[in-house]
Amino acid sequence: MAKINRKFIDKHWLVFLFRGALAATFGCFALFTRMASLENVIAIISVFLLLMGIVDAVGALYCSTKKHGWFNAVIDAAIDVAAALALLFSASNLANVVIIISIYTIASGIIDIFHGFLSTVDPTDRFIRVLAGVAGCVIGLVILNAGGFEITTFIRFFGAYMLIVGATSLIYGVHNRSQEIEDKVARKQSAKKKKSSRKK
Repeated sequence: MAKINRKFIDKHWLVFLFRGALAATFGCFALFTRMASLENVIAIISVFLLLMGIVDAVGALYCSTKKHGWFNAVIDAAIDVAAALALLFSASNLANVVIIISIYTIASGIIDIFHGFLSTVDPTDRFIRVLAGVAGCVIGLVILNAGGFEITTFIRFFGAYMLIVGATSLIYGVHNRSQEIEDKVARKQSAKKKKSSRKK
């Protein structure tokens, strides 16, 4: 069994599983459902971003008890909620919706890239976070230049990004869960060895 560096284990892996499932569900919905009404687009995306904000806020609360990573989770939650509120109260036309969604996507991408290079991120997870970040920046720029498209087209770009976020979050969560299990097994084995050596 490979030795695991405990500082790399993200204990709130369950938050990433919820986040991944939520993002993947929305991504599939956006890709395969035609939303012709701007009002529907605003309502659906706002609700989705608020839910993402709640999940990230829960992650921030958990991290605050562990005294690490909470600031990153707070930023994620703040961006989710800010984008949702901006859509609800500032998106009066299609151009505004496109700008808000593109800014949100690019900002999320930049934050993921930043998170990927933190010293507390496992080298294996680093690629996952950076991949999601680069995808966010690229797709955000595509959305920004998609103002001439119909509503369904640029929403599908956003849906594709959410599928990437969902997949990477699920992989991240599952990987950290497996690391936690391996670490528990390693601790038990270490405790048994110490106990047996004391008896000798």
